Amino acid sequence: MSDPVDDPSEAATAGGPPGETPAQKALRLKQARLDARPKPPRGGRFQREQAAGVTPGANRPWTHK
Repeated sequence: MSDPVDDPSEAATAGGPPGETPAQKALRLKQARLDARPKPPRGGRFQREQAAGVTPGANRPWTHK
């Protein structure tokens, strides 16, 4: 009766699996955006600094003379 290309509900889900709900499409697009973000550098000095955390006593400077 109607061509799937002319059906607006089918055009809205283009690029996704058939039968995808609007919420599933939004989640899929959100995950794609998050995956496309630049990742922090791995390894080397940066990772050592991140793993080291805060030095003990740095959060209470008034206890040191």
